[in-house]
Amino acid sequence: MFGKDTYTERRQTLKQLVGNGIIVLFGNNESPCNYPANCYFPFRQDSSFLYYFGLQEIGLVGVIDCDSGEEWLLGNDVDVEDIVWYGTVPTIRDLAESVGVTNSAQAGKIKDIITEAQNKGRKIHILPPYRHDNQIQIMDLLGIHPCKQKEAASLELINAVVKMRSTKTAEEIEELERASLIGYEMHTTAMRLVRPGRTERFIAGKINGVAHSLGAHESFATIFSQHGEIMHGGPSMNKLEAGRLVLCDCGGETINNYCSDHTRTMPVNGKYTPQQKEIYDIVDECHDLALGIAKPGVKYFDVHLAVCRLMTERLKELGLMKGDVDEAVAQGAHAMFFPHGLGHMMGMDVHDMEGLGQIHVGFDSETRPNLEQFGTNCLRMGRRLEEGFVITDEPGIYFIPALIDDWKAKGHCKDFLNFDMIEKYRDFGGIRIEDDLLITKDGCRFLGEKRIPYHTADVEKYMEEHAE
Repeated sequence: MFGKDTYTERRQTLKQLVGNGIIVLFGNNESPCNYPANCYFPFRQDSSFLYYFGLQEIGLVGVIDCDSGEEWLLGNDVDVEDIVWYGTVPTIRDLAESVGVTNSAQAGKIKDIITEAQNKGRKIHILPPYRHDNQIQIMDLLGIHPCKQKEAASLELINAVVKMRSTKTAEEIEELERASLIGYEMHTTAMRLVRPGRTERFIAGKINGVAHSLGAHESFATIFSQHGEIMHGGPSMNKLEAGRLVLCDCGGETINNYCSDHTRTMPVNGKYTPQQKEIYDIVDECHDLALGIAKPGVKYFDVHLAVCRLMTERLKELGLMKGDVDEAVAQGAHAMFFPHGLGHMMGMDVHDMEGLGQIHVGFDSETRPNLEQFGTNCLRMGRRLEEGFVITDEPGIYFIPALIDDWKAKGHCKDFLNFDMIEKYRDFGGIRIEDDLLITKDGCRFLGEKRIPYHTADVEKYMEEHAE
């Protein structure tokens, strides 16, 4: 939690950007796992509520009046029975004062505030909800059915939140650096433990333990799999096999709920084969290309396309692709190997603000995703970069058997793909390298005081010298 002034200033800026009406920000409630009293732990507050109110307690609602400047924090004080089980917590009034909010009341007050605003014909701004309990509360308060709430969300409020949360302040960057250090420890732990015979789930459990011991928890469900061609492959009970690659995509979240997101692809037996190295080196080169060209004013979609062209050139050299490079990229042939975007926004959410609508977060009036083309339809970030943005840089090359079969049967992009050569890589798996990129005044830099090894020689050396 930052100082009181941070949240006061954020709310003041939000009032000015939205302009009029009342803003209602719903915090999260506990989320039961398999029965009501067994909730997911630790509790995770809604990120936008955290950004403006900074409070981790359950069941809170924040109200900001853009016209009068009045602010409210609403929630229920705990009773003696709660204290027996969970200990003493501050009152709603104390919580409000801690973040510079003058008015506080019990949760039921929200109905009175909403009703008064409706009777006066005032605009009520809400963000699109993603939890069912908040959807039900919005239906009770505003009469909007859950299936209509995404469309009913305030575009003025969405745009204001995106504008503010996209540009990271110095204190936010410090938190993101701390998150990167957690990520470093998670990934180097994996590198130390990877060896034939250990299960994917065993190593993933050790990785997650690092995140919990150093911060709040992991920033998303850890991806750890020998099937790197599966974008979100969760860890299984399969044993690691010599000669295969294992992809580790994970990140840590700080106590103040800022995230990191890194990916490394390691050889199970500590040494890349010649075939693995030649593909890995292409991904490595693409990964580093972004560092040289991403800067304020440049569209991240153009950085993505530059990476796609470089990847296509290198795959042509290996005989996996053919034809004109620019035309191959224009037709989306590279998406056979690289079916996702180069990166996404990062911050309090690992896919920062994705719940507000990716079209608002990752794109602007001059950059819109091409939803008709495979690959580009998965882009999460294309807008012009600004100083203070934090984005991921995560190129990858994957050999997906089902996709190979589908495109080959259809003859899709056959003028640019050598299917006979591609068949030789059918069981290769996938490689991804990912780091978090801060856009600076004149260019960009990777976050993280400690660099997780990623060049093949550095990965091999680290695994050999630190094996456990």
